Amino acid sequence: MSLKYTLSKKILHFKQPAGTSRGVYTTRKIWLVHLTDGERTGMGECAPLPDLSCDALPDETYESKLNSFCQDLCQKGDIDVDALRPYPSMLFGLETALLNLWNGDLLFDTPFSRGEEGIPINGLVWMGRYDEMLQRMEEKLEKGFRCVKLKIGAIDFEQELDLVKRIRDRFSFHEVELRLDANGAFKYEEALYKLELLSQYAIHSIEQPIRQGQWAYMAELCRESPLPIALDEELIGVNDPEMKGHMLNVIKPRYIILKPSLHGGMMGCREWIETAKQQGIGSWITSALESNIGLNAIAQFASDVYGPHIRMPQGLGTGQLFTDNIPMPLEIRGDMLFFDIRTKET
Repeated sequence: MSLKYTLSKKILHFKQPAGTSRGVYTTRKIWLVHLTDGERTGMGECAPLPDLSCDALPDETYESKLNSFCQDLCQKGDIDVDALRPYPSMLFGLETALLNLWNGDLLFDTPFSRGEEGIPINGLVWMGRYDEMLQRMEEKLEKGFRCVKLKIGAIDFEQELDLVKRIRDRFSFHEVELRLDANGAFKYEEALYKLELLSQYAIHSIEQPIRQGQWAYMAELCRESPLPIALDEELIGVNDPEMKGHMLNVIKPRYIILKPSLHGGMMGCREWIETAKQQGIGSWITSALESNIGLNAIAQFASDVYGPHIRMPQGLGTGQLFTDNIPMPLEIRGDMLFFDIRTKET
């Protein structure tokens, strides 16, 4: 099979600034990989996050490396997984393009991909000023989200506690599941105290309370915290299968949160899920500010890896973030994401 490829770079623009503890995003840079065998075509998205992805290289270097991997794929007809392990955003884009080439719109043949069922998702409340976060939180609750995720760590902690309290004053934990994402914002010395204050509000879990790379401190927090801790950034750059098992065994989190663009593509995420399962650690999948091309692939991947009738909310509600997103037949109905293949056919 003879393959050819082209690359195109695209800048996406956020409808509203997307705030994290690392800063604020107003634009998003992605590369689209187009594959063809002369009859069929496939497209995938490579979307490294600046200052976060382990393969966030200068543009010219990134594009040169990606061209090299594309050329290798076209020559061999398949992906050199071992060579691409250190470049997860590129691996994910090439995996998606090849699946799209082989399988068409149904990257994976699942009830979600066939439009027969949706995937439950959390409502995401970005960091911002107190009044902004309060308004965003109210909007998510009014839309019927039964799982809300708050990004914290950018404003005064007492104000963030107040936001959490407001949710719990209105909704019990039976009605609304509440997740927090600190993006590594807490200092180790204060982390346990803050976790204890938050624990009175029946929090489902908190992601990455302290910065990654502090295994001993994170392991201690996982032992002592009254809140379940989930790892996210901690997984970035850990690409060796044995090291994945070793890290989880040392830290022993309750959950891991997987983003294919950051955590080893689909192949690497499957390794993480299986390794975590062997140690009794739960997981879910989220997007990482990709366009709808990447979001669609991640959602279909989640429907394949976790099987039909997914109950745990996934982090797949980012498709409405951009003013100039790429059209895909993805639709949020209530707190469920659907892939309506009929929309694309019409």
